Amino acid sequence: MLAAGVATALHQGKLPPAVPTLQTELGMTLVQAGFLLSLVQLAAMCLGLVIGMVADGFGPRRSMVLGLWILSGAGVASGFTHDIGGLLALRVLEGLGLLLAVVPAPDLLRRTVEPAGLTRALGAWGAYVPVGTAIGMLVGPQVLAASSWPVWWWIVAGGTAVMAVAVAVWVPADPPREVGAATVRWQDRARETVTARGPWLGALAFCVYAFQWMAVIGFLPTLYAALGWVGATGALLTAVVTLGNAVGNIAAGLLSHRGWTATRLLVVGFGGQAVGTALTFMSVFDPWPVAKFVGALAFSTLGGLVPGTLFGLAPRLAPSAATVSTTVGWIQQWSSAGQVLGPPIAAWLAARVGGWQWTWALSLGCCLAGIFLAGRIRARLAPR
Repeated sequence: MLAAGVATALHQGKLPPAVPTLQTELGMTLVQAGFLLSLVQLAAMCLGLVIGMVADGFGPRRSMVLGLWILSGAGVASGFTHDIGGLLALRVLEGLGLLLAVVPAPDLLRRTVEPAGLTRALGAWGAYVPVGTAIGMLVGPQVLAASSWPVWWWIVAGGTAVMAVAVAVWVPADPPREVGAATVRWQDRARETVTARGPWLGALAFCVYAFQWMAVIGFLPTLYAALGWVGATGALLTAVVTLGNAVGNIAAGLLSHRGWTATRLLVVGFGGQAVGTALTFMSVFDPWPVAKFVGALAFSTLGGLVPGTLFGLAPRLAPSAATVSTTVGWIQQWSSAGQVLGPPIAAWLAARVGGWQWTWALSLGCCLAGIFLAGRIRARLAPR
């Protein structure tokens, strides 16, 4: 299942190294590229809670297999599409498949992993996005240099097809579905969640984090190409930056175990993102490309403390013990909203000012909002 998660994340990581190629071959604008980067999250932004209900009713294994097949089919079709509108539409379909594939994963892990290893398995699952994205950054440029972007799309689609077969064969079948008032209970949990303050604080904090993450990482290959880091060098540096986020996620759990408060972790995470984007994008650092790389690495690694902390806070932010999973779904839905909005807004700003030099200001605004929300979360949890 962990391999299946990485295969789904490759559908996000396949695009950033291909943006310059798509701009050249299809005449894609920077803003259109921003939407192509973010639209994979559109389904999650609109349907996160609904897909969670579907997965519960349909069965987690069936849902994951169906999502993997949708991802594979949309990827194959995209390789035959040389129309920008068609690529954008298929990107939305990929987002639906990705959501169906990843939402049931924690439930499947709880069913298939021994209790002693469950915490480690869930922690490893949380790193599937940066790992899959890093693989895409490393492998994508090699395939693009040797062949074409449709071939790269088909290779990624083939990987998810293999994972669909593997999950269907090796993951235990879903237990018999219960019949009764499950739908009503879900509606009650959803209403309780979206009318409580705690889930909103976690969701908005995740939104401002994800807004920056996708905007910066999505266009990092383009920035590195402008600095002269092309080919294998640019791919390796981008992959290292992306993997740093996985390190940050894991570190959040370790530091929390050592006594760091959630507020402290969130402030350090958002503060690291602010400093990192300043180093990466401010024009004053243009003469020192290494400083820009260090800034991107700090942005990704320290920023990884934010999602690791927020997922750990979900049980405490939930209005009741019966709404923990619904709260996590709500948080993920707003995370997707940030990922959808971040790249096109960052691209629009870059197009308006003639470069990426003011991207740090956009990130700073998000970080200040995140630090404010961290303070509100502390106030919310204090009486509890």
